[in-house]
Amino acid sequence: MIFNHDPPRCFSCQGCGGPSGCGTACSALVSNDIRGYFVCTTLGQPSNIDIKPIDEDNPQKGVIVKMSAIGLKDNCSLSVSVFCDRNEAQPPNSLDMLGECNYATVLRHPSGCPKIISANGGGWGWFSILMIILLCLFGGYLLAGTVYRFFFLGIHGVEAIPNLEFWVSLPQRAWIGLSSLIRRFRGNAQNGRGYSSRVDF
Repeated sequence: MIFNHDPPRCFSCQGCGGPSGCGTACSALVSNDIRGYFVCTTLGQPSNIDIKPIDEDNPQKGVIVKMSAIGLKDNCSLSVSVFCDRNEAQPPNSLDMLGECNYATVLRHPSGCPKIISANGGGWGWFSILMIILLCLFGGYLLAGTVYRFFFLGIHGVEAIPNLEFWVSLPQRAWIGLSSLIRRFRGNAQNGRGYSSRVDF
């Protein structure tokens, strides 16, 4: 609450701008009638905010925002249960007093609905990150080797790429290895089949 004219005095409001700062700097204040004078009491400050789900098993339900103010005389708090409502915002209807200086209220608001950051495996997996790291290391190796051979060894052109013969023959080596693996697999499959032979006496 913010008072536009003649704000009440604030009791124990050192962190809210002093006695005349009622409703200007604190997150939660309550005004009480003490002997005919309205006096503000600090319930919570921005530095003392705790947010947790209303239901741990169902985070879609909403959150509880608890603001507290710990002073020399009073330990006050305000708990606001913000239920998820994506369609409209409903302000609180009441303010319940749970203790001597502990208040609670309930409201419905879209800000109580959780935001889904990543679901159904939409993020990067460990294998993708590993492949990117290996690709970066390989690129760094090629770049460093090419710069070294070009500037320090005086090798120019395509020959400046380190181990060029190996990289050129790599597709052929991969094809030979794959063909050998296929032949070995077919040989094992044929040896595994049952067959009968004729024996002459």
